[in-house]
Amino acid sequence: MITFDTRPEAYQHWKLTFDGPIATLSMDVREDAGLSPDYKLKLNSYDLGVDIELADAIQRVRFEHPEVHAVVITSLKERIFCAGANIMMLRESSHGWKVNFCKYTNETRLAIEDASEHSGIKFLAALNGICAGGGYELALACDEIVLVDDGNSAVSLPEAPLLGVLPGTGGLTRVVDKRHVRRDLADFFSTLVEGIKGKRAVEWKLVDRVFPTSQFRDAVQKRARELAAISDRPATGPGITLNPLNPTVSESAITYSAVTVALNRAKRTADLTVHAPSGPQLSTPDAIVKAGDQFWPLRAFRELDDALLRLRINEPEIGTVVIRTEGDIDTVVAIDKTLVDHRSHWLVREITLLMKRTLKRLDLTSRSFFALIEDGSAFGGSLFELALAADRSYMFHDDKEENVVMLSPMNFGPLPMSNGLTRLQTRFLADPGKVDELRAHDGPLNAGDAEEAGLVTFAPDEIDWDDEVRMAVEARAAFSPDAMTGLEANLRFAGPETMETKIFGRLTAWQNWIFQRPNAVGEKGALRVYGQQGRPEFDWKRT
Repeated sequence: MITFDTRPEAYQHWKLTFDGPIATLSMDVREDAGLSPDYKLKLNSYDLGVDIELADAIQRVRFEHPEVHAVVITSLKERIFCAGANIMMLRESSHGWKVNFCKYTNETRLAIEDASEHSGIKFLAALNGICAGGGYELALACDEIVLVDDGNSAVSLPEAPLLGVLPGTGGLTRVVDKRHVRRDLADFFSTLVEGIKGKRAVEWKLVDRVFPTSQFRDAVQKRARELAAISDRPATGPGITLNPLNPTVSESAITYSAVTVALNRAKRTADLTVHAPSGPQLSTPDAIVKAGDQFWPLRAFRELDDALLRLRINEPEIGTVVIRTEGDIDTVVAIDKTLVDHRSHWLVREITLLMKRTLKRLDLTSRSFFALIEDGSAFGGSLFELALAADRSYMFHDDKEENVVMLSPMNFGPLPMSNGLTRLQTRFLADPGKVDELRAHDGPLNAGDAEEAGLVTFAPDEIDWDDEVRMAVEARAAFSPDAMTGLEANLRFAGPETMETKIFGRLTAWQNWIFQRPNAVGEKGALRVYGQQGRPEFDWKRT
């Protein structure tokens, strides 16, 4: 079983150090510490375990070190920055593992860009040696890239010519969409095994600056301090400590403090319940800082994020997830108001951004999600985003009309999807005025009102509820999982295209296909024969 909880003292592959407003995240991958003994992580190549540590380090900088304004990402190995994803790991992995690995690494790189855009933390990639494949994709996620000019070090995306696959972490998209490399130059670069180095890498916009070895370290520090100077983060701490989540894991359940996942493997379903708090909640930034990671939205959404990752990696046959909430809906809406009222405070901002990233993780998870809104539910504001993110929602229409949902300011901007729109804007693309009407609505909406407003899919009454919900879940679980993955990915991201949707839409679709083609993974496919004697054998027909 793969777990995602770690901490800097337990890192095997990264060193995280601090010098005032500058943090340095140094890659030093242990060859013998991969998730499997079947491969060695040579040349700072990485597997999922390396990226779990990277994601944790970025999260801790955001929450535990508000005084950090810039992060330098570099390597402790001489003349090697990173050789990219470990090829032997990819070669021996199942199709599902390869795809989930690529998805997680994409989300980690997007978290870097999110921290830059919204948290005031700038990232500088200091490439002290060869930087290939996924290593260059990590650099591309940073704000700026500095390359040592030693006559040998280069940047490259060699996946297509070497392995018959694509760069798996958004490299092609970031080269042209983010760094604005000319398409013809990007085409040549992406088919060149040895990569581009020196002044040409700067001229082609593949890196921002190059420095000779004698000047490299000082130049990196100087530029990091310049980037740090433009941050709006606090000059000093304290931050808060992100303590271990410590869920209770059994054969049939994962139980956290505010999230519960019940597994029904025989039916290939899971019930995911988020428990809302009750009673008075913290309402000032000072109180929230004092509470640390026990403030409910931070605790609950960290747990939800961990639960989603465990479902993805450890439970591949669970295809349908039923989402429920329990608790006091008014308390959830009150917490949302606190988050919006104090959104300029660094910690409140980070909590809201974590909620946003967690909901995006749900959007991008290849499982069917059905939200069940029942008596005692707490689908209000930020928790109602779970229902909006679900593929369908069923709301129990009770005779007394006490089962309600509520909207809050959190539904109208702070938690956008990958397409840059809120889930309400995406839901009502054909009728943008509907969002304004809902924004003006004050108070709860019962099942009839919610169905009429288009906020839920169906609102069965007591006579139909049990049968309709049961048949919906059973029918979904009976469909082809591949067809459902494709169907959901096509439907969830209506609206404008962004760099993020391109990465997850175009890349995931193509890489999914390529990872199953004999030209890549057949007996003589390029990925299979890499590192062995002989050359790959291709079916030359274009499809």
